[in-house]
Amino acid sequence: MPPFSIALPIADRLRAFAFYGAMGFDRPGEPQADGVPEPLHVAIRDGVRLTLVPTGGFDWVLGDHRTPADSSSASECILNLEVATSSEVDGWLERALQAGGMVHAEAERRPWGYTGMFADPDGHLWQVQAP
Repeated sequence: MPPFSIALPIADRLRAFAFYGAMGFDRPGEPQADGVPEPLHVAIRDGVRLTLVPTGGFDWVLGDHRTPADSSSASECILNLEVATSSEVDGWLERALQAGGMVHAEAERRPWGYTGMFADPDGHLWQVQAP
């Protein structure tokens, strides 16, 4: 499978770079003048990466093709990270909190596993789950 990237909008490159580094993700690339690689990629797992794009960058890429986010065209996105144990789920939530994120849903046993949810500083939701 070729590399796969999900582009997410961010408000602050330095903040996003620091958060994902504190979470333990690799952020490959040659640092620019601000100390952050451009483009800002976050290696997730198995060739999947996030491309974190300042909000104005989405305008530049989409140009006249940008559609307004409204209730009829917007969709939510939850990034799902599967781990092996419930203690790993708890660890991810704690790291997110310490790194400047927010715990969106405390970990609990659900029908699909032990799961909790955190948001990065830009509000992007991550669900962490163990079987």
